[in-house]
Parts: sequence; structure tokens; C-alpha cells
Amino acid sequence: MTNSALSDVHMQIMWNRLISVVEEQAVTLIRTAFSTSVRESGDLSAGVFNRGGKMIAQAVTGTPGHVNAMAEAVGHFINDIGPDNIFEGDVYITNDPWKGTGHLLDITMVTPSFRNGRLIGFFACTAHVVDVGGRGFGPDANEVYEEGIFIPIMKFVERGAVNRDLVNILRHNVREAHQVVGDVYSLAACNEIGHRRLMDMMDEFHLEDLEALADFVFERSYAATIEKIAALPRGAYDNVMRVDGYGSPIDIAVRIDVAADHILVDFDGTSGPSPLGINVPMIYSKAYACYGLKCSLAPEIPNNYGSLLPFQVTAPEGCILNAQHPAPVAVRHVLGHFIPDAVLGAVHKMLPGKIPAEGSGALWNLHLSARPLQGDRAPKDGGQRAEVLLFNSGGAGARPTLDGLSATAFPSGVHTMSIEATEHVGPVVFWRKELRNGSGGTGQYRGGLGQVVEIAATDGHEFYFNAMFDRIDHPARGRAGGGDGAPGAVLLDDGTRLASKGRQHVPSGRRLVLQLPGGGGYGPAEKRSPEAVKRDFAFDYVLND
Repeated sequence: MTNSALSDVHMQIMWNRLISVVEEQAVTLIRTAFSTSVRESGDLSAGVFNRGGKMIAQAVTGTPGHVNAMAEAVGHFINDIGPDNIFEGDVYITNDPWKGTGHLLDITMVTPSFRNGRLIGFFACTAHVVDVGGRGFGPDANEVYEEGIFIPIMKFVERGAVNRDLVNILRHNVREAHQVVGDVYSLAACNEIGHRRLMDMMDEFHLEDLEALADFVFERSYAATIEKIAALPRGAYDNVMRVDGYGSPIDIAVRIDVAADHILVDFDGTSGPSPLGINVPMIYSKAYACYGLKCSLAPEIPNNYGSLLPFQVTAPEGCILNAQHPAPVAVRHVLGHFIPDAVLGAVHKMLPGKIPAEGSGALWNLHLSARPLQGDRAPKDGGQRAEVLLFNSGGAGARPTLDGLSATAFPSGVHTMSIEATEHVGPVVFWRKELRNGSGGTGQYRGGLGQVVEIAATDGHEFYFNAMFDRIDHPARGRAGGGDGAPGAVLLDDGTRLASKGRQHVPSGRRLVLQLPGGGGYGPAEKRSPEAVKRDFAFDYVLND
């Protein structure tokens, strides 16, 4: 083996070790977080960056919206803090939707990493917190100013000293102060553990900086991605996806232009901005557009600055996927989660027979504000006020050779929250959480099933909830002759239909019933194998008419 080959092997070993460093970074956040969205569902990201703010490695744990947005965000931190104002012992913070990950409920922290007094890189992490004040996690605001406390890029810690004024302001502007402040400290601890493990690695491999390793990672990842792109048929491929929106339908229009050394994603033709909080900042739209391309065209190549570089994304300024400040953006995930399926619809025209059908897409996040009743109906112990957040997933689209995954979060990848953990944080009871029979689209391969969730307040309590649901009027479309998935529905247990978006009330004694949408089917239903049909009926996966 040549010296060059030995050097490459050595670099690859260090690259793998670096990935293990950021995985431990992410696990630290999960183990120390206060919010169920982080410790139960993994709604987070973690990564390590070079001195220039370019992402070298990301933790596998986490969501693509967080990770790919964070890949751009670190550059904003460096610019806003200023290279001459970066000191050892610092920690920086923001929840700026346009410089972070798209809405105020995600807090991003960046920590400079020093070795022997010299800056060698940065660690960054993001987590979704349970509350940021304002109207709460919902789509009803008309400006970002209504949606909660806005933390510009600033120092949470300077040279080891915590900014107590910031902590105090934060504590007095959120409903669940202990959870939110606890998560902020967890984010700082997450980066600190990453730094410690990096120092151990650099000691072991006798490294003084990360630049040579970063260059190796970027060059190999970029070259491998370009090789994948070069093998694709040249041309332009388009797609339009219509979803419910808030008050009127939204069209996500996308065109991908495939060249020899890059792919351009253009959202020209997408609907204009909304007066309500479903708008999406460009940093988040880019994150999920790149994810849609990467998971379909180069899924085995690690995600970093080099592998993302060939993917370019543009959208008309002011369209709903390139919302400008101060647009309301609290539930930007609803449209943002549809972006990969919209992109995949265009990829399907380039690579027929390779791309799954559309899925339910957006998570059916549910934010409950539980309150004790007053007067004669008040609970004897005074009751409990609580903000309860849970994530629910519908069905994924059928694949060209396999059924779709049921109750699975694509593209976000978050885990479902356990019933026990959710009931522990507030006065709520789950009466049902089960797969929704017959919700998957028919086809040679069946779409994934949605689920039914039935929830009520405990005795002596009522709750309000912020609905942020979609795929009720526009279900997931099948592909290549497959049937559409079942649309979703929001109901009370007496059959009363509720709105799919906006703040609503569930009185004491009533239950909220969520019927989550299913994924589209793939291929003609008459081609489904008899064995698969028999299995569907045996497991009640289809409605027996």
C-alpha cells in the first residue's frame, strides 16, 4: 500500500471517529433535555464545523430540517458575533427564524472550540423547546412579533460567564420556564461534550487543527456527489403539489435543472405568502429541498458542506417558501415537510420507477394548553396548568417495490412520543392510539397507514389546542397508478368536525379525535399479490366493504 493510500485510510478512520464524536454530542442533549420533543422524539441536531463555519460532520440523530439549516446558520453566527469577538469559553445562542432553523421554537447554540489557545472550529446544536411565549406553538399570528420571544444571535456565555440577564428575560417570557431554561443549559452541555471528545480524539491522532481533515471530507464528499449527478440525464423536470394551506390551498411548484456538476431547485410559481403563520423562511426551504435531492440521488454519501455544495436552491422573494421578516412562521414545518415530496415528484419524471408515492408529509404536531376548571367544577387539589406537546405521524408513501411505512415521520424522522411520557407532563389521558384501518392508498404496493389518536383532559380540566394539520382536503397522491391515501380529519368524540388549523377548545368531558392521513399507493391495485391482499385483510389494513 502506498503512503498516499495509507494517508487516505488514516483520514477515513479519523472521519469515522469524528462522526462518533457528534453522535455522543447528540446523545448528551437527549439525555439531559427537559422537553419531551427532544428527549422522547429526537427533534434536534448536532454537528461539528471548521474554522470557516463549514459543516464537517453531523450526528445521524436528528432531523434534516434542523441539520441542513444549521449547516448554513453557523456562518451567520460567525458574521454576527464577529471573528474578533470570539473567545475561548464562549457560547452563542439564537432562535432567529431567518438565521437559525425557521421558527422561534428552535433554539440553536454554537460553541467555538479552542485548542492550545487557538480557534480550531465550532460545535453547533439545535432543539425544539416546548414554548417561547407569545401565542404559543400555532399558526394564528399575523407577524413574527406575536409568536414569542425573539433571541438575536448573541452570547449566552462569554469567557465562561453565563448571561444571567438573558436567562432572566427568557424565564419571564415563557409558560414552561423550567423546561425551556433547562433545555438551554442542555444545549450548552451538548456542545461542551462534543468539544471534550474532540480534544480526546485530537490528542490520540496528534492533531493541532481540523483543516486537513475537513478538506479531505469536503473533497471526497463533493467528488462523490458530482459523480452521482454526472450519471443523471440532463434536463429540466417539474412538479406541482397542492396542499390545504390555511384558509386557501397552497401550490408548491418546483423545477429541477440537472447540469453536469450541479442541480438547481427553483420554486418559481409557488403560491404567495400567507397572512398567517404557515410561511417558511428560505433557510428551512433550502434544508428540505436539499434533503429531497440527497436522499433520492446520493443517500449513501455523508451529509456535510462538500456533499451539499452541488445542490442550489432558489425561490422568488416573498413567496410562501421564501418568507421575509416579519412574516409569521411558527408552523413553517407544515409546508416545509411537503418540500421533499414535491421535489421527489420532479425526480420521478427524471428517474421513473425509482421514487415512492407521496406520503402524509407534515407531522400532526399537537400543542395542548391544559387548564383546571374554575368555580364549582374546579378540582379539589387545585389542578394543574401545563403546556403539552406531542408529535404524531401519518403514513408514508408506498415504494416501488415495498409497501409504505405506517405512522412514520417522513421527512422529519422524529420519533413518536410515548403516551406514558406525555401523560406525565400534563393532565391529559390517551384513550386511543392505533393504526387507522384502510387509510393507506391502494396499489400493487399499499401506502402506509395513518393512525387514530384520541385524547382528553383529566377530570376537572379542559384544554385548548393549536391545530396545525394538513392533508385533509388534499390527500397524498398515489404514483404509477396507485390510489391516493385517505385524507385526515379532526373531530370531537361526538362527531363534531373541527378546523384543521387554528386555536380551538375541547371542553371537559369531551375527547379530541385525530384521524391522520395515509400515504399514497404505488402501481395498479390489480397487480397486488394475493398473499399481500390476504395479509392486508388479516391485519385490518384495509376496509372490508
